[in-house]
Amino acid sequence: MQTETSVKVEQLETPASSPVAVLRFHGDITSTSKVVILDAYRALPAGRDKIVLDFTKVDYLNSSGIAVLIQLLMEAHKTAQAVHSYGLSAHFQKVFVMVGITKYTHLYADESAALASFS
Repeated sequence: MQTETSVKVEQLETPASSPVAVLRFHGDITSTSKVVILDAYRALPAGRDKIVLDFTKVDYLNSSGIAVLIQLLMEAHKTAQAVHSYGLSAHFQKVFVMVGITKYTHLYADESAALASFS
């Protein structure tokens, strides 16, 4: 049974006090997640150039969900936003590398590492 996707948006800072938007995903990420994920991303404050994607509460991610994430990452890339990610299982870290997603987001072990990498 599929768990509905939700996205919580938080505003944090890097160790150097630069603002960072964190999108915390919950549930399954599939094709039905497109609207909620892209709406959360598009509602970020204008000029926000640092974004972290938190996958620690994602229960399931399929190829359609990966396509939604690629769309988000491509939009961010077009506006020169830096996107860092953490919380992916070892399997999905490999998938992200294999399909080239890591060209648009760097993968980190945890939130602290992701935030520190912006400094």
